[in-house]
Amino acid sequence: MSKRPLRHGSWPSPIGAGAVARHDGMPNWPTAVGEEVWWTEPRPAEKGRVTLRRARLDLPGLPAETVLPAPWNVRSRVHEYGGRPYALVRGAAPDAGPIVVFSEFSDQRLYRCEPGPLRDAAPAGSGGAPTVRPLTPEPEIRAGVRYVEPIVPPGRDEVWCVRETHLGPNPTDVERDIVAVPLDGSGADRPEAIRRVAAGQRFLACPRVSPSGDRLSWIGWDHPDMPWDSTRLYVCDLSADGRAGEVRTVAGGPGEAVVQAEWGADGTLYCVTDPDGWWNPHQIGFAADGGAERAPVNLARREEEFGGPLWQLGSSWLRPLRDGRIAVVHGRATTALGVLSPDSGAIADVTTPHTEWFGRLTSGGAADSWVIGVAAAATLPAEIVAVSTVTGEWRSLTRPRDGDLPDEPFADFLPRPKARTFRGEGGREVHANVYLPHHPTVTGPEGVAPPFVIFVHGGPTSRAPMVHDLEIAYFTSRGIGVAEVNYGGSTGHGRAYRERLRENWGVVDVADSVAVARSLTDEGTADPARTAIRGGSAGGWTTAAALTFTDVFACGTIQYPILDLAGWRTGETHDFESQYLESLVGPWPRERARYEERSPVNHAERITAPFVLLQGLEDEICPPVQCERFLERIAGRVPHAYLTFEGEQHGFRQEATIVAALHAELSLYAQVFGFETDAPALELRR
Repeated sequence: MSKRPLRHGSWPSPIGAGAVARHDGMPNWPTAVGEEVWWTEPRPAEKGRVTLRRARLDLPGLPAETVLPAPWNVRSRVHEYGGRPYALVRGAAPDAGPIVVFSEFSDQRLYRCEPGPLRDAAPAGSGGAPTVRPLTPEPEIRAGVRYVEPIVPPGRDEVWCVRETHLGPNPTDVERDIVAVPLDGSGADRPEAIRRVAAGQRFLACPRVSPSGDRLSWIGWDHPDMPWDSTRLYVCDLSADGRAGEVRTVAGGPGEAVVQAEWGADGTLYCVTDPDGWWNPHQIGFAADGGAERAPVNLARREEEFGGPLWQLGSSWLRPLRDGRIAVVHGRATTALGVLSPDSGAIADVTTPHTEWFGRLTSGGAADSWVIGVAAAATLPAEIVAVSTVTGEWRSLTRPRDGDLPDEPFADFLPRPKARTFRGEGGREVHANVYLPHHPTVTGPEGVAPPFVIFVHGGPTSRAPMVHDLEIAYFTSRGIGVAEVNYGGSTGHGRAYRERLRENWGVVDVADSVAVARSLTDEGTADPARTAIRGGSAGGWTTAAALTFTDVFACGTIQYPILDLAGWRTGETHDFESQYLESLVGPWPRERARYEERSPVNHAERITAPFVLLQGLEDEICPPVQCERFLERIAGRVPHAYLTFEGEQHGFRQEATIVAALHAELSLYAQVFGFETDAPALELRR
């Protein structure tokens, strides 16, 4: 069937902003106890809260159940980005069902809930809301004591986790430690019942206790390093009463970043680290007498990544199995789930239609016979997937979601992404994911290149995967192309590629985004007069910098950005990233001139392209004060709009906010590129 020509941007699409918002986010943090698998799930329509869901591996026909009703919000604020916010504890009786311990977003306390078992005949939810009671005390500062990455040490009636305590008014008035929280609730009224287990570094992650209960491992680092720069893996012996002994460093150090460590069933310690420039799996053995550790051994020396950046604590790219093998997530432009044999280094990848596996592995079922993770593809939304290590079969635990299959009604309108490598300045490689406009019955006018939007991911130490994304489809189904740039500094391509951004933030990321835009226009894929740029957080920084220091883009969408490097470095952000710019820009205050020269806020007079600026008013990472300072210097010169959102932190989670932001962005492009749209008109003011 021939397609009818229609002006790019005006194509009719069933993918509305509401559909994007309702399916924003992905199921996350799978955890298993026996046959039960639990995970977190976002609810944009319920003020952006996060709930807990669960299903059973041995009852595939049983629908998934929501455990916690509103207003419970399962989300940690440690480092502001949070991480794995809950743990499961086996019930006292075999048929009692697991106990869940979770971090509640509103006050950041730990709570205990016993919903009972998930049964085929009588689902636990049929008896009403489960009882929830606190395990930690109410802090003096609201949400000032936070917990993340809880674990359950063998043989102990405690949950151990990373605790972050805010001590004063400044963002850097913080201390962190690993603590033991009693499961009986005694710590809720008696803070002294919560016991410190380990401390010593500014940042701590990945606390793990060996199966025999006699050793504790964790990852630590200090300012000015970030967890992808330099970290150390520590181990200490534990006494019978859970007291920590002498601490030893077993991996990591300057120029090496350990991002995960897990104990095998036999007491072997496995970790993901990059002494050779790639995050590969390593094995750390112990002497037969329990003495000195053997040096880490690389189990799969490959120029691909088996790990990623620790933006959220609890990430898991490696999972030792009971039979001695190791489940691993690995790849570069795309990632796969494989099973690694430590003896040979061979990896057998599982066969599923998913092209992206996230660092969220766990295992469950009888004899640890299932590997469970979060996976997606260009035509499959992110879902909780269980793969049998015995038969190789796989199943989704999250589809259907209450009978709603968001991918089916839009299947014909989803773009077909392609991973491409462009040439940037000096001939360097620049990786990007390109999504051409796509519609089943409409095409653009003959000989007319479509408008394009360059998407810049946040981080900047991160990457843009090629997955089902209705936000991208919202544009491509209307005739607007999208290119996601994995600029120099992105993860997925080794340390050398990641460190291209060292002291070059605002230079390399901007140049690489420009290189992709120009390459697309030079080859006739994109219209050079109708190219936009957009991004949030660090991507908002690159967007603002590109609009300030280049003339390539006709307009831009700037979301919760960094705009003033000097302000951000001197107190206008949280502790975790308060010295991030030491590596991205240079030592402060020695390089103060560089900070000021690169900041869009100091060169607002150079911006001539219209833009929309979107900001959450509760953002502790990129606070509104930076936007306000920037707009004071823009006033009266450039058409723009500034939209702020109550109740939103860093990134947008509420349905109404996501809808408003998408409508504003599409309206901007319609006005600048000259097409009609069904989005409400956005008023641009000078």
